Amino acid sequence: MSERIAIISLEDEPEVRQAILRDLEPFAGGFRIEGAEDADDARELIASIAEEGDRVGLILCDHRLPGTSGVEFLTELQADDSTRPIRKVLLTGQADHADTIQAVNDGGLHHYLTKPWRPDELDSVVRRQLTDFVLDAPDIDPLPYVQILDGARLMAKVATAGTID
Repeated sequence: MSERIAIISLEDEPEVRQAILRDLEPFAGGFRIEGAEDADDARELIASIAEEGDRVGLILCDHRLPGTSGVEFLTELQADDSTRPIRKVLLTGQADHADTIQAVNDGGLHHYLTKPWRPDELDSVVRRQLTDFVLDAPDIDPLPYVQILDGARLMAKVATAGTID
């Protein structure tokens, strides 16, 4: 597995970002895990990950951020062909009904989690979203991810379509 799939936690509060990154540690063996404190930092990180030959598979994004809001940032990702495939999860305690609707309609939101989150729920959502990302990408061999993601779903893809050479 030469190319690595990255998970980004976009959260402006350092202690909350660290807690999210800690809860993502079970994925560290198979995925690159990164943190960003604002939308500009996340944009630079996405560019850097691409330059290094890796790709972002999932972004966990807070809504209330300095400058560009999380929903605005997710909408920006959805509008760009190169970042549209990224699975998008809004992890926030402060998005109102209108923000959530905008995230779904314009930001390509895949899941919504409220703060405080439960680690087991975060794990389940991340596992499902990354499995979907791998299944949706025609050029990713699912076999290296069978042990860490939803192995049954990934093996079903292997059985019906074969693996990528």
